[in-house]
Amino acid sequence: MKRLSGEEKARYVGAMFARIVPRYDLMNTVMTFGRDAAWRAATVRLAAPPPGGLALDLAAGTGDLALSLAGCATRPRVVALDFCPEMLQAAQRKTRSRGLASRVHLVLGDATCLPLSDAIFHCATMGFALRNVADIPQTLAEIHRVLRPGGRFANLELTPPPSGLLAALFRLYFYRAVPLIGGLISGDPEAYTYLPHSLTRFPRASELASLMRAAGFTVVSYRLLAARTIAIHLAIKR
Repeated sequence: MKRLSGEEKARYVGAMFARIVPRYDLMNTVMTFGRDAAWRAATVRLAAPPPGGLALDLAAGTGDLALSLAGCATRPRVVALDFCPEMLQAAQRKTRSRGLASRVHLVLGDATCLPLSDAIFHCATMGFALRNVADIPQTLAEIHRVLRPGGRFANLELTPPPSGLLAALFRLYFYRAVPLIGGLISGDPEAYTYLPHSLTRFPRASELASLMRAAGFTVVSYRLLAARTIAIHLAIKR
């Protein structure tokens, strides 16, 4: 598949996500064997929004992670940002149906250039989206900029597994089965061919941790889940 970068990647990704909105949530559940909700809950726990705090969910998509933040016991206010209007429309329908529209503010914007003030958020999250941005270091720098001192960034993402039998099985599933299943469910095999390939050049968990430190985060850790194919990073701004 052609390698995309910069503005070309941003345009392609935006158009692709606009097309797959109707079956996006279903496909996420199918691809993760129903584990996506538990992983989002773990991400929210790491983000640890304080009571009445202000949380940011980047590349919010249809809003599931933002809604998990808004629904947690500390009842934070949430800004859910995405650069795809169609995704935000789906997120808006969810916030209204769950009675959380007053605490989830939807913003159209690009994670590489956030239309937000410095040092205003207590925490930030991102779920299965960092590998799709046009510039990872710039995105991490922007997240660092908008967090308050002590602010926490929790990132949920796929990670390339170590070599061996597990990696071979993962590649077989992710690069062969997912495009076929995605094409059947969404009617858009091209989109679910791109999504696996978006992991091909994505940094491993340890490398991503180094990029977070380079962006200014001084405390960075991560845990691996799902046979080391999922990573949840926690990065803290000092």
